[in-house]
Amino acid sequence: MRIAAVVSAPAPAIEYAPPQGSSGTHTISHVVLAIIIVASFVVLSTLMGFAYHLFKRRNSEEDPNHEFEKSASQYMLPAVNSSVTEPQLFTYKQLQFATNNFSPMNIIGHGGFGSVYRGVLPNGRLAAVKQLEWGGKQGIEEFQVEVDMLSRVHSPYLLELIGYCGDQTHKLLVYDYMCNGSLQEHLYSDCTTDDVRPLLGWVTRMRIALDAARGLEYLHELINPPIIHRDFKCSNILLNDKFNGKLSDFGLAKIGSDKVNGEVSTRVLGTHGYVAPEYVMTGHLTTKSDVYSFGVVLLELLTGRTPVDMKRPPGEGVLVSWALPRLTDREKLVEMVDPTLDGQYSMKELIQVAAIAAMCVQPEADYRPLMTDVVQSLVPLVKQRTNSKTSRHPSHHSQ
Repeated sequence: MRIAAVVSAPAPAIEYAPPQGSSGTHTISHVVLAIIIVASFVVLSTLMGFAYHLFKRRNSEEDPNHEFEKSASQYMLPAVNSSVTEPQLFTYKQLQFATNNFSPMNIIGHGGFGSVYRGVLPNGRLAAVKQLEWGGKQGIEEFQVEVDMLSRVHSPYLLELIGYCGDQTHKLLVYDYMCNGSLQEHLYSDCTTDDVRPLLGWVTRMRIALDAARGLEYLHELINPPIIHRDFKCSNILLNDKFNGKLSDFGLAKIGSDKVNGEVSTRVLGTHGYVAPEYVMTGHLTTKSDVYSFGVVLLELLTGRTPVDMKRPPGEGVLVSWALPRLTDREKLVEMVDPTLDGQYSMKELIQVAAIAAMCVQPEADYRPLMTDVVQSLVPLVKQRTNSKTSRHPSHHSQ
């Protein structure tokens, strides 16, 4: 209304009678010239100010992406950035000495990459030394991917890469030593060796699930572009002396799409029983593929069953197919829980965990939750039990 009034009001008449003679003409010319100069200056200043504003705005919009491209390690959990160090370069002789010439007595595990040895570094620090025992293009690629990934991302929920040896004839990775081995070793003790590890109680299992979920949350949602682990499973969740879980084995990890719900096409790799169905069928990989794998691990923690066991009765060989319809049936849900957990959980807790697992292993990827949602669902379960539990060893059945 105010603008319309100003426009519609007639401009006041300005009468000007120039003085007689040539001097008046010169005065008019000077005044007009001065007005033109001042007006030009004002217009130029305005344009320059507007251009500067656009420049600043454009830079402010581009800076976050530019920073993401600089280093993924800058975008991490608040508590992570305090002691980030670059991986150390070791010689083969140093690692040979650290493992007592790769003595069989120091072997603590085996994997697709090769054997893992317990070692003592020159500074006295315990370490796990993984040695590449087979060559070929895939082996070298996995070694390079692992070094690259763990050199750029740092989180308390990822296994720390201390260093590596990458000369022409030897490829070795040196990790932080995890004295309690893998989650798989504690869930499935075959009792065929003297090293029989105690089974994990309910509270410890839920805390490990939360640690693993936070590790995936970091990879998927706290760095850009996201990283898809692609081989998330029980044997790749390692446990320290306090039974805190850390994700390991990034040899198959893949940089994901930076677009919402984006996907990357790649050959199908992973472990049978953990691989998402849409990835198997199409080769399209997304962060939701890892969410499916997490759901499988959560089912393992809940039931004590392996993902695939064809020795079981018909219909029970594939864990997800057998468990999914039972997760929403209260009576069947109680029957499918690992018997060693009897009496350690409430029905409310069981239903909540079952609901999380059911959402994660949905056949349609779009129906699966983000890992942030999974973390937020698990936190109250773990926090409530942690605050109320008495001081006991974390691996006892009473938990």
